[in-house]
Amino acid sequence: MNKLNCLKNSLPHWVRNIDLEEDLCDQLFNHSEKRLARVLLKLARLRDHDVPADAKIPLLSHETLAEMVGTTRSRITHFMNKFRTQGLIDYNGELTVRTELLTDVVLHD
Repeated sequence: MNKLNCLKNSLPHWVRNIDLEEDLCDQLFNHSEKRLARVLLKLARLRDHDVPADAKIPLLSHETLAEMVGTTRSRITHFMNKFRTQGLIDYNGELTVRTELLTDVVLHD
């Protein structure tokens, strides 16, 4: 039973380390458009792990998204407009992320 408790206690640390490794690889190897898509998907999953096809998240400023992605505000504006034109997102007061479609952007070049 003691080993099971130890495993339960260390699991959150492993998950956090995996997330940090994914974020680092993302920053090093992916272009900013893909990083923005990944950030939007992560935000969509914050509230619920079973993300609906159209997940609503609070609307963040392009400046805030730029800081999260590691690029400029103007690049975020460009990509957000592109995503909206492609039907991947929509925003009017809150941001709607079409998770299945946006996942395709992250998984495929």
